[in-house]
Amino acid sequence: MSNRGMVIVGAGETGVRAAFALRELGYRGAVTLLGEEPHIPYERPPLSKAGGEAETVRAIVSNQSYGEAGISFRPGVRVRSIDRSSHELQLEGGENFPYERLLLATGATPRELPGLASQSRVHVLRTIEHAAAIRRHMGEGRHIAVLGGGFIGLELAAMGRMLGAAVTLIEVQPRILMRGVPEALALALQERHEAEGVVLHCGITVDTIDAGDDEVRIRLADGSDIRADALVVGIGAQPNVSLALQAGLVIDNGIAVDHHLATCDSDIFAAGDCCSFPLPIYAGRRVRLESWRNAQEQGALAAANMLGASQIFNAVPWFWSDQYDITLQVAGLADGATCHVRRTLSPQAQILFHLGDGGRLLAASGLGVGNAVARDIRLAEMMIAKAATPAPEALSDPSVKLKSML
Repeated sequence: MSNRGMVIVGAGETGVRAAFALRELGYRGAVTLLGEEPHIPYERPPLSKAGGEAETVRAIVSNQSYGEAGISFRPGVRVRSIDRSSHELQLEGGENFPYERLLLATGATPRELPGLASQSRVHVLRTIEHAAAIRRHMGEGRHIAVLGGGFIGLELAAMGRMLGAAVTLIEVQPRILMRGVPEALALALQERHEAEGVVLHCGITVDTIDAGDDEVRIRLADGSDIRADALVVGIGAQPNVSLALQAGLVIDNGIAVDHHLATCDSDIFAAGDCCSFPLPIYAGRRVRLESWRNAQEQGALAAANMLGASQIFNAVPWFWSDQYDITLQVAGLADGATCHVRRTLSPQAQILFHLGDGGRLLAASGLGVGNAVARDIRLAEMMIAKAATPAPEALSDPSVKLKSML
């Protein structure tokens, strides 16, 4: 390799993990981490949860750790373009920055409502600044509306109630958590939100949104008129692909990478929320995942492959969400399941196993207080990785240990 070094664009969980993995793997050349935000890289999951105040969000690693590892971290840097032929980045401001190999860890951007992005009482959630703006509207005597019944929307609804605000949640789909969470668990979560005082409107479209200086007024198709201090929009995110697109890289629901997280340019890799990749355990199906664990795992594997390891990414997808004192965990992808088996661990904890053709375990979804389902979901994850075909009657019987099925 030349002395140009390794450059990582994006200082989130993926980028930070990749930078330190390069050092852990013995790479001695230059490692540069470029981040658009002015902050030291921080953990994003707490931003949507009560108790994770924006002012005290935890850094991924300490500021001094970068220097100790010999990693050059440059905050507040925006990359304008990639010149693949000269192996250079052009930074905003005109500086040209060379690279030997490049990792794009550019993440994703929340989808916004057209025409409302600049309104002071309409918010999305991605950054510390977003979180601080949302929290200003939460508290006793305040009313916050949430558009979107996915993980982020529901976590924000729970946070609003825990901080004392009235909360109204609007989901245009027939139920909350339509993507990736079975109906039984989604309905159990919905019941808990309603018991906590959240007003839910599901299966109803929004006619108009008027954001004024003092309130946001939302009119629904059924005639409901909702007035709130603020509206938080949680309708998903889109991968940040503009740099890759400019550079002529292949885009397919994100930056398209192969089994090794390499793009169509062998010196450019992509990882985390911004990329789509084939998963061998699901017959090479191309997916894009927005999850904390995926960001970490792909960052580490991309670093190894930037050094020539040629490792295949084949991890089982895993997601989690904390709402009130309840934790939802999902391992695997349930699409294509032909049979569902329930295991009741306690009155407050249950797991649904999703079986495909031939009885293969494709996914497991668990809901319970605290860590009630964590161990069994971890064991299910191991079974999914092994393409196990456990007996349905054993899965449904809590007296049969999942470990025995490995």
